[in-house]
Amino acid sequence: MLSSRGARNAATYDIPWRYAVAPTYNKDTNPNGIISFGLAEHGPVQHLITEYINQNVQFTTDSICYSSTASSHPLQPALARHINTHFSPLYPVTPEMVIKCNGCSAAGSMLSFALAEPGDGVLVSRPVYGRFELDYGIEGGVEIVYADTEPGECFETRCVQRYEKALVEADRRGVRIRALVLVNPHNPIGRCYPTETLIEIMKFCNRHKIHLIADEIYALCIFDPGNGDEGERVPFRSVLSLATPDVIDLDLVHVLYGFSKDFSSGGLHLGFTISYNAELRRACSSMLRFHSPSGTAEQIGTAILQDQYFLTSFIEKSNRDLEFSYKLATSVLDEAGIEYVKGGNAGFFLYMDLSPYLAPATTTNKKKTLSGPDREFALAQRFLDNGLFLHPGEEHCKHLGWFRLVFSHEEGVLREGLDRLVKTVRELKTIGYVDVRIEIWRGAE
Repeated sequence: MLSSRGARNAATYDIPWRYAVAPTYNKDTNPNGIISFGLAEHGPVQHLITEYINQNVQFTTDSICYSSTASSHPLQPALARHINTHFSPLYPVTPEMVIKCNGCSAAGSMLSFALAEPGDGVLVSRPVYGRFELDYGIEGGVEIVYADTEPGECFETRCVQRYEKALVEADRRGVRIRALVLVNPHNPIGRCYPTETLIEIMKFCNRHKIHLIADEIYALCIFDPGNGDEGERVPFRSVLSLATPDVIDLDLVHVLYGFSKDFSSGGLHLGFTISYNAELRRACSSMLRFHSPSGTAEQIGTAILQDQYFLTSFIEKSNRDLEFSYKLATSVLDEAGIEYVKGGNAGFFLYMDLSPYLAPATTTNKKKTLSGPDREFALAQRFLDNGLFLHPGEEHCKHLGWFRLVFSHEEGVLREGLDRLVKTVRELKTIGYVDVRIEIWRGAE
């Protein structure tokens, strides 16, 4: 017999398409394997990190010892310097402000424990990275409360009105909002928040005395694909560069960062919380018994952060590659007539509107009427039948048919995946709607 929370967590595996399909494609050994446009990794530069580790990191006995929680460990000073250099904080980040942990998912879980009671809520705009439901809910039992916006509307100052409405509605349901999670650069839209919008969101949090958790894990994944007809791109600004006591109580400001995106090293499981709040840092540090990184990951992370020459060259190469991949992906989508949110300049993804290819709501599958998410599941299955995984409903949107496309692949893989995407869309245009056969994927993460 399980506890109520154990049973609730086990039930997440019963949610259709909750977990991703693993990629199996290899041009030489498995050309018919699955290509995943759902996993946010930057494949083309992973070999640079691998080569750097093999050539520059000499493991010692410290690498296999327990992780130290002391801020005097060289990792925290190195990360503080990195933040001070690239995030332009108004008040310099000190090593004492840095809490290291085994990834940003762990950081979110720790914050849910430290800031909220089970049943409390964390506010996010939607569309948004769907795994926050797991990060804040699995261990902390915290509810994600959505403030619905149209794609792109979340970057406008009027998004605060949506937050206000969602907060009031949550209060009516008896859900106390304890924090707002802001993803900047945005996942899945791939844009940065304008300064004026960040300031209005901070004022909103200060007004309601709720914590601002700024997930800035894509902070340095910024590229310039050219303006064209899409207008000027907004540069990245960290909340650390804008937060002042007259805008927000600094004890309410917490920034999440990690190695999985900017350094394409998700497997290191190395993340950080940067916070002005000493009491919160103590609370989170008490949980490092369960969430600290390995000594090996710390040694690798420290070496990378201390090597300014490598850092600079790696970031430049990474962003050039993202620019190329973005241009390639958007050119193919434009030629195929597939709509997406334009104006991207950050992250690994495009947000596509595939609603024209959903099965009509009146379509039946034997005794089953396709409605709601089932229509997205059927479309996702059609893509999967053609060897391409796109995660249905994961980057939540109030409208059906929106999918996130991760373009940060090796050129050959990206072209093959785009070919499969266009092939499927053309098939659907020919038959008029999605084949109503539904096979729900229930896989392990």
